[in-house]
Amino acid sequence: MADLKVAGFKSSELISSLGAVFESFSPAEKTSQIKKTNGVFEIVVKKPQGKVTKGKAPAGTKADVTITMDDETFVDLASGKLNGQKAFMSGKLKTRGNIMLATKLDGVLKGAKAKL
Repeated sequence: MADLKVAGFKSSELISSLGAVFESFSPAEKTSQIKKTNGVFEIVVKKPQGKVTKGKAPAGTKADVTITMDDETFVDLASGKLNGQKAFMSGKLKTRGNIMLATKLDGVLKGAKAKL
């Protein structure tokens, strides 16, 4: 996921790092994280100056939840400065789809952050 790093998008470097962390998990850790989450996330990080995309989900796969936020909000969530519930309640984070699955984003980020 190193190809996701884009100048000006702080979140792109974090997303790249999170991908590397997930790949470093043992098979048991991966299985545990997948069972905890059990869903397909689509995360949309917006910034007025540009757009970064990384492929499409396999045919027939649809996101269970789409989470939309700006670059700064994603960085704050990933670093632990902001939690998902506060971001949602303040309007910094929007969801479409399974909102209960969206609540698991904090846990996913915390699990990955612990390995950084």
